Amino acid sequence: MDGRKMQILELLKEDARRSAELIATMIDVPVDEVKQAIAEMEQDHIIVKYATVVNWSKVEDEKVTALIEVQITPERGRGFEGIAERIYLYPEVKSVYLMSGAYDLLVEVQGKTLKDVASFVSNKLSPIDAVLSTKTFFILKKYKQDGIIFEEHEDDHRLLISP
Repeated sequence: MDGRKMQILELLKEDARRSAELIATMIDVPVDEVKQAIAEMEQDHIIVKYATVVNWSKVEDEKVTALIEVQITPERGRGFEGIAERIYLYPEVKSVYLMSGAYDLLVEVQGKTLKDVASFVSNKLSPIDAVLSTKTFFILKKYKQDGIIFEEHEDDHRLLISP
């Protein structure tokens, strides 16, 4: 991928609302070149989706999010792919990652309550034949996601005391 497309990707990652016109001005290229590059990256599935990052702690309709470490037995001929697909097709599942280390998959799940997430683990995830074990961690608070800091940061106004 050329440097121009990387610049466009970085600018869109920072703010997906940026217009092709603004991006063209920022990187000093013709607007048509930016539009063409974006269209190509969308067609090649480099740009998959434009999304909004929401600080759910500021919204009354809060959700419970959990990270679940899953140990699995890979399927003959497909490895981890088939099991990961079975898991990511559930609507409660927001992300699935193949990991190195003590567990195989890291699954991010969202529900309305702790009970909803627990029910997903016990009724849908754990019964999958290839699943050997799960370990669930509930997210209590998000401070930063995708490079975006959620809370306003106050500078330290204390006076410096030197010896």
